[in-house]
Amino acid sequence: MSWLTDTKVPVGDSAEYIFGLLKTHARPFFDALTVIMEWLIGGLVWLLQAPPAFVVIAAFVGLTWILQRSWKPCLLVAVGLMFVINQGYWDETTDSLALVLSACVICMGLGVPIGIFLAHRPRAYQFVSPILDLMQTLPTFVYLIPAVIFFGLGMVPGLIATVIFVLPAPIRLTYLGVSTTPKPLLEAAQAFGATSSQVLLKIELPSAFPQIMTGLNQTIMLSLSMVVIAAYVGANGLGKPVVQALSRVDTSLGFESGFVIVVVAVVLDRMLRLVRK
Repeated sequence: MSWLTDTKVPVGDSAEYIFGLLKTHARPFFDALTVIMEWLIGGLVWLLQAPPAFVVIAAFVGLTWILQRSWKPCLLVAVGLMFVINQGYWDETTDSLALVLSACVICMGLGVPIGIFLAHRPRAYQFVSPILDLMQTLPTFVYLIPAVIFFGLGMVPGLIATVIFVLPAPIRLTYLGVSTTPKPLLEAAQAFGATSSQVLLKIELPSAFPQIMTGLNQTIMLSLSMVVIAAYVGANGLGKPVVQALSRVDTSLGFESGFVIVVVAVVLDRMLRLVRK
């Protein structure tokens, strides 16, 4: 078997060469992108931390009521966020929420249009599908290496790694929703002379709305699952105490921070559950 290892395919060397070229020649682009990402995350952190905590909780409860028109999920959201304050993790939670919301803005802003584009071009989806599989199956720690090279330490590389990992979900679900629009609806719209933009806005998107909302829910949940990994590159949030607990073998700190992450995930899921239905 030595003959097989003597001619090693230069996967690692090729990646290092490409990243070196990008770092040398695309530095202005990455610097500008860093500024934009820092502005987005910083704005959301300020929005969540500047008002008193109970004002932010009231805003979340009000949003839950607007979305669901039921007092039960509102009560769950209020109790869950007050539990976070009780455990002393409010600042970390708002940092993580800023990261999650930033990832949602970017992933839904990119994922929905790309999903619509691919739904109208099945051959393009066949080409893109393996790339989406690679984005979700490649270990997320691998994303952190080029993210640190291009963006340094902090929230931005954590956000970039999160976006790469999460983006396939809204793309696939939007593609699924648009591509499975009932044909009788499309035929009726075409028979009445609807333009392609009218078919998209009045037929395809309303039909795909449940899948798009599921994509939003999955984006939030997957982004929240990345907060611990993002902490390894200096991102603030709930991942930091988890990493500290692991390094110290601190059971108490680990369970506290881990349980707070679960509570935040449940709160966000309940806020969108009925909308998804």
